[in-house]
Amino acid sequence: MKVAFYPGCVSKGACPELYVSAKAIAKPLGLELEELTEAPCTGAGVLGEQNPDLADSLNGLTLAMAESKGADLMTICSTCQGVLSSVNHGLANDQSRLAKVNSTIGDQGFRYGGHTKVKHLLWMLFEDIGFERVAAAVKRKLTGLKIAPFYGCYILRPAEALGLRERPERKTYLERLIALLGAEPVEYRGATKCCGFPMLTFNREKSLSMAGNHILEAKDKGADLLVTPCPLCHLNLDGQQPDAARVLQKPIGVPIFHLPQLLGLAFGCEPEELRLNHHVVPTKGALEKVELKV
Repeated sequence: MKVAFYPGCVSKGACPELYVSAKAIAKPLGLELEELTEAPCTGAGVLGEQNPDLADSLNGLTLAMAESKGADLMTICSTCQGVLSSVNHGLANDQSRLAKVNSTIGDQGFRYGGHTKVKHLLWMLFEDIGFERVAAAVKRKLTGLKIAPFYGCYILRPAEALGLRERPERKTYLERLIALLGAEPVEYRGATKCCGFPMLTFNREKSLSMAGNHILEAKDKGADLLVTPCPLCHLNLDGQQPDAARVLQKPIGVPIFHLPQLLGLAFGCEPEELRLNHHVVPTKGALEKVELKV
């Protein structure tokens, strides 16, 4: 299956392990990745607040690039998914807005017809690749692990732009995937809440306490690790976890996996291949519960 692959900024910068692991799982899933190497940043929602026309043009350009390849646009970042979906929904429902975008991106040789479907890898696993294909790729059952899903904000809200009214089951895909890979999903309230990353620069203590409390809640419910489809959430939950522990004055020590890393582990990839040894919070304890021989 050919997809227009939009890796986003963070997987090429602060979280290179996400990009590496996404590439590693493509072949077992039958994905042909046509990477949009010249696509711009989505603006992560912040740009849209300050300059909505520029945000529309940049994201419209990405949507047009995918459309020109005749393929769905696949993201590996919930924030990218949310922003691109919201712009796409807005352009589909406002022809004057779409016309304004096309007048801008025309200088780049593109025109957007409004036909691109934006889908996170998590959605594609169930809706396009299929349950059976994913199950067939599993070589290492993750039996013995208790895994807490962490959706974050942008893959769940706003529901209308993300198609959740038509597909409410998207709110349960992480739990279903965890079970499919042989692990036990952990239910806790923080799974669908904000990680706090958007306020990290202007209210750092609140941001860190939000992240820390979500992880501690999952830990109290027995979670060995959290898995997230959003690298910005990963930055706060993993990268800032030591500082969150200091703010809360409690030890945390719970590893955070990217979604493709969890898949790669189940598909038989070695932890080093997935860069699971490059996290701020060590993953060794969780990995020791998995039979690594394939």
